[in-house]
Amino acid sequence: MSAGPTNGHVPPAKTAPTAEQILGEIRDFCRQTRTAESTFGRLVVNDGKLVSRLRDGARITTGTLDKVRAYLAEHRPASADAPTNSPSATPQNGTAAAPAVAHPGFRFFDNRQKYLLFVSTCSEKSEVGNRISLELGNLQPAPPALRIFDAGVGDGTVLSRVMRAVHARFPTMPLYVVAKEISYEDVRLMLEKMADRLFEHPATVLVVTNLYYAEAPWLTPRSVTSAQGLIWKDVTLTGNTAHGFAEQIGELEGFLAENWRAGISPTTGNPVYQRPVILTLRREDHSFLLDPIMPRPGRVMADYDLVIASQPYRARASVEFKASKVVTPLVKSLRPGGRLIGIHSHGKDPGSEIIDQIWPGDDPFKTDRYAILRQVKHELGAAARHYNFNASSDARSIFRYHMHTLPDEVSGPIGTSTLFAAWNAAIYVAQIEDNRLSEVVRDGRYLEATDRVLKKHGGLWFNDETYVISRRRAPA
Repeated sequence: MSAGPTNGHVPPAKTAPTAEQILGEIRDFCRQTRTAESTFGRLVVNDGKLVSRLRDGARITTGTLDKVRAYLAEHRPASADAPTNSPSATPQNGTAAAPAVAHPGFRFFDNRQKYLLFVSTCSEKSEVGNRISLELGNLQPAPPALRIFDAGVGDGTVLSRVMRAVHARFPTMPLYVVAKEISYEDVRLMLEKMADRLFEHPATVLVVTNLYYAEAPWLTPRSVTSAQGLIWKDVTLTGNTAHGFAEQIGELEGFLAENWRAGISPTTGNPVYQRPVILTLRREDHSFLLDPIMPRPGRVMADYDLVIASQPYRARASVEFKASKVVTPLVKSLRPGGRLIGIHSHGKDPGSEIIDQIWPGDDPFKTDRYAILRQVKHELGAAARHYNFNASSDARSIFRYHMHTLPDEVSGPIGTSTLFAAWNAAIYVAQIEDNRLSEVVRDGRYLEATDRVLKKHGGLWFNDETYVISRRRAPA
């Protein structure tokens, strides 16, 4: 007897079922593994909005359904409900083991909606771009190019501002920019901003990569396996208009969707690339001029004049991790006279007051710039003598950025949308994990606390702090 359907009936597993038939399984999986729904969609079909679309009633195709169920079958924890004192759930040191795909702590990669709302309602990107641009006066680039490395380009807002400032100061100097970013969505948004930069400053080589901090400055994967799987794509843009460049950059979306894929490390819970990718862009009409600075496999120099390290690590990560895994590798990529500017959240602001009212005593900003610099010196060892470490005074190092509000928005009764935006900014900056949020949003206390703080200060602002590490120039 044939196993196929009869009377024209197609079994549900082979049709495009409604979202309700699969959403329950996805919710259970995300809850058990502490995986954000946006991350789940990205891991399965490279679509961070998959789950939200299904929840809105979208139908799911057979191919997508097969991918979802295959992923669930492969990654669902076999003992998600096992007691923590069982042999399989407790390692030899007696601490409870996390699920294989657990996603500990706060990750920007998992909090897309929080990030987008924060960026659109707060001025941090503008203030960070302005602060970094102040460092341009201290640069003394040498031929053949001014070289910049952005250690977490995000949506490109900061980098595009810095590149505008670079053009104003060095309008004819060839510019070599390497932008590191693991998020496909951010790379797409960043590239949308680059058409104007390539038009105004035609002598630009732009390199985008998803490599790790210890790899990206050199554009070289550490492991042999990763190096063998490296995808290197050179794009030469034709024409001489920003419109034409934007169209050609837009045509890269298929390449990005196919190759800019990320997974989750089973040991750290951090995002990791599935395959290393290097994408270069330059203008065809400047190819002759730019040829000496074009990177090529096996021929890459990491000698940067400026390294941008804006919010490159989790606030709650240990100082040892921040220094050894992030800052020190970046410092080693500086050329003589090169400068790294580090920027991270400082706290001691109205945003922190909101957090303290909900979670008294919680302090996510335990590592200040002094601790970072001390630990980097330790990591560098004897080589530290080749660098200068500048913490600056609080008056120079600490700067403020605001949530955008109209004057009358906080002088009287504060609207719910403003309160939600302020609350979102506070929990995003403080990097509060989703599992902690679910307990406090049920009773409305968080909005009352937010309202009190906004009225007390007449608005909402946050403090960042900066530090600079520069490599000393060789004696003349």
